[in-house]
Amino acid sequence: MIGTWPTRSGANGSGQPEPRAIIDIGSNTVRLVIYGGAPRAPRVLFNEKVVAQLGLGVAHDGRLSADSMELARRALARFALILRDANIRHVQTVATAAVREAANRDEFIDLLAGLNLHPRVLSGEQEAEMSALGVIAAFPAGAGIVADLGGGSLELVRIAGGSTEGGISLPLGTLRLAEARHQRGGDLRKTVTQSLKQWDGGTAHTLYLVGGTWRALATFALEQDQHPLSDPHGIALSAKEARSLTERVLTLAPDRISDVDRVSSMRAVKLPDAAVLLQALLKRTAAERLVFSSWGLREGVLFSALPPLVRAQDPLLAGIAAFGQDHGIAPTLAAQVAGWTAGAIPAQHRGQERLRLAATTLALASMRIEPNLRNNQAVEWALYKRWITTTATERAMLAAAICGNGNCALPDELAQLATPEQLDGAYAWGLAIRLCRRLGAGSPQSLEASRLSIDGGRLLLTVAQSHRALVGQPTEKDLRLLAARLKLDRALEFSPAAKADRAAQLAQNEAV
Repeated sequence: MIGTWPTRSGANGSGQPEPRAIIDIGSNTVRLVIYGGAPRAPRVLFNEKVVAQLGLGVAHDGRLSADSMELARRALARFALILRDANIRHVQTVATAAVREAANRDEFIDLLAGLNLHPRVLSGEQEAEMSALGVIAAFPAGAGIVADLGGGSLELVRIAGGSTEGGISLPLGTLRLAEARHQRGGDLRKTVTQSLKQWDGGTAHTLYLVGGTWRALATFALEQDQHPLSDPHGIALSAKEARSLTERVLTLAPDRISDVDRVSSMRAVKLPDAAVLLQALLKRTAAERLVFSSWGLREGVLFSALPPLVRAQDPLLAGIAAFGQDHGIAPTLAAQVAGWTAGAIPAQHRGQERLRLAATTLALASMRIEPNLRNNQAVEWALYKRWITTTATERAMLAAAICGNGNCALPDELAQLATPEQLDGAYAWGLAIRLCRRLGAGSPQSLEASRLSIDGGRLLLTVAQSHRALVGQPTEKDLRLLAARLKLDRALEFSPAAKADRAAQLAQNEAV
């Protein structure tokens, strides 16, 4: 553990988690990221980097160059002032390969002391562990080998069961790959293969790729496939697909690669070398599957500081609850609505409660948006916001539920991400949410006085006599739409014992 931060702040009386910041002094870039939101699912509030290329001099002669140190110092002075003016109290500063290997590292660290910055210089093993913890935070059930590609080094470490094992750091960062290619007559493949022999952590089915250059490679792959999603996080490729991708990269000039949106010219130049490295990694690890992770060292630093109970939280539900609260939706309300609508879930579609709760939160939050914007914006939340641990199929189902809540057509791109059955089921979730919120505006009293269930071949809405007036034309229409989607007959009953029935439904939902 690098440091600890309180997950809640009493200093400002808000009861909200305090912002946290990471200053990452890397071999290629110097970066400040300020995080807010739920500690288990941190949200980026500010992200700025400066390309100082500290590792360039180290790769050349073992020293940080004067120009790079000055460029980094100016960036860090700016970051320190931003943090001071924003009153960000919880800051961790870490430095990686370039600083730890530089012969003049003490000179650079002394330079930063004048800014009141005292970076912890991570060893290669510590850097590998922090990167792996970031992957574990993003993929709690993840198992395989993490490969974190930075400017100065490549970290390899095995993960399984939420733990790390056997991390090493190799001099195969993007700056060093370029240096090796120029110095050794272009025989980069031989250099990489020889260096990877130091990895004795065995093979694995899945290889998790961390680092900006890998993300650029994933972005390039998304563009090549005309994929409807834009976030490279969580994108998976088979080994065969990865080899085809690397061969494609190696045939293109960097300026052709940088034509792709969101692949910078700086990254485009590095992708061919990264492609050679990836081919060698696939062979060395015998991986059959690649997964790209946007969480790495910085998120690992945050994760390492969390208490065990917070680490154990579901990052999707932690993030969705914080997002809902930001839009005026209390987690208790979302849970109540999700519980009420559970009665309309056919047996074959059960077992997706966490995704239904997420969909319910987004659907309810969308109702706080101006009507002519809400459907499109909420669908964009589902598809493009970074929901950790959520697959492309699950994103499509979230979007389908939002469309059901708005009773609008599904976007065409959803058909590329999920099956018709999955989309149809999720659309029904949205219609059930629509019925619930329109029945009594989501009030606790209306939830207590009504019940939705599947009774034989009927979709049955039971309402207490005391709340009979809630049933009107909108209610009847919403019930008809949902029943038709579920291919059921519809029925409406009024009962003096609706509250008792409601208790029975809650018990049934709890059992499910």
